[in-house]
Amino acid sequence: MIDAHQHVWDPARADYDWLGSAMAPIDRAMTFDDLGPELRAAGVDFTVQVQSADNPEDTVLMRESAAQHPEVVGIVGFAPLDDPAGTAATIDSWMGDSLLVGVRNLIHNKTDPDWLLRPEVGEALSVLEERGLTLDVVAVLPRHLELVPILSERYPELRMVIDHLAKPPIGLSSIQPWGALFAAAAENPLVYSKVSGLYSATGDMAAWTTEQIRPVFDRAVELFGPRRLLYGGDWPISVLAGGYTRVWRGLRPLFDSLDAGDREWMLGRTAAEVYRLDPERLEHR
Repeated sequence: MIDAHQHVWDPARADYDWLGSAMAPIDRAMTFDDLGPELRAAGVDFTVQVQSADNPEDTVLMRESAAQHPEVVGIVGFAPLDDPAGTAATIDSWMGDSLLVGVRNLIHNKTDPDWLLRPEVGEALSVLEERGLTLDVVAVLPRHLELVPILSERYPELRMVIDHLAKPPIGLSSIQPWGALFAAAAENPLVYSKVSGLYSATGDMAAWTTEQIRPVFDRAVELFGPRRLLYGGDWPISVLAGGYTRVWRGLRPLFDSLDAGDREWMLGRTAAEVYRLDPERLEHR
């Protein structure tokens, strides 16, 4: 079992400009050791740690975490996608380390919703495509999701992973425009999505229920199929939505509604495939 979306961070060592007093419970160093007992209780064997800040120091922290914890089998790190040469140099510096499997930038924190369409970013995405690394897409606005088919056409060999099912409107009266945009994104077989970060859209992140999530989960399974969906616990953001254990227990009935083979893909095999995780790392616990 692989949790494909887990973070670590330390505000004393890297800049997380989105943290602050409003996120007091997690506005501190958050380490793998803090999470470990809940992972073990949930039956999670491995995790993929994902970028939390647009700076290289955050990636250094993840690499240090992985060196201390063999449960970490992949890292989606930061590369400056608005700097093609810098992106290439960053990826070159990762050569020989099978942990570095993809790149993410916090596009949802940028003022330009079309940032991924900028020419210089396009050059960097071509580098990812050539090097076989994934792009994690933090699709929060509808426009972010609209970009996925455009990027699919421009970079036909680029594997993309949409984080958090592109933040569907859980708890609201309608799933549009999310439903139509998510369907369009799913048309590219090299686009995957994470069953993660599925919190209430009503203002209280913790005010979600399994039954509120079920319609968007079922729609995601219909559109992507279990072989293009990945489980992610989204810790420590999940602390603000009830905690890791609550999130896992809330999602588990949905996973249990699948047959054994489909559940195996969503809870691990898909992550191993899309991120091309090192098989040797998956053999050791």
